Amino acid sequence: MSAPSSPAPASNATTATAPTAADLLAFVRRTAADAELIATLPLDPEGRTWIRLEGPGGSEAWLIGWPPGTGTGWHDHAESIGAFTTASGELKENSLAVRLPSEGWKTLELNEDVDRTRQLPAGKGRAFGTHHVHEVLNGSTTEHAISVHAYYPPLPLIRRFSRTESVLRLEQVEQPEDWQ
Repeated sequence: MSAPSSPAPASNATTATAPTAADLLAFVRRTAADAELIATLPLDPEGRTWIRLEGPGGSEAWLIGWPPGTGTGWHDHAESIGAFTTASGELKENSLAVRLPSEGWKTLELNEDVDRTRQLPAGKGRAFGTHHVHEVLNGSTTEHAISVHAYYPPLPLIRRFSRTESVLRLEQVEQPEDWQ
């Protein structure tokens, strides 16, 4: 294939439209169904592994391997929306149905009715909005799980939390250089 002799007209140029949560979910579902890509992820028996992917519309995307018994701990993705789908194995998502303040707090007393749990076997996923607090776990004692994740805008930070019963405590704020 040869390169075009002149630039494409402006009307055909790619315009930067922000992907929606539905766009991200469609992307992670398509990507999770790509068995050839999924097979390229090296798996480590002791720690999570990942490959950065090119997501739609400038989003940040990842292929992640989860050894048996591993998880993320409680966290959010700040101002980013996101989606993820399990490609193989099964993941569990625990989430909180509460909007956290974006700043200015260290501990928060949670109401009794905020906990949500989802089992996500291969092919199942979910999208979420900004400030979505969750933890993702591979509860298997024998099998790896693999998932695909996408975020827009690319993650400006991740806030990590600890939880003791009904108290959520902000423990750490990670910047992109901490995980890239």
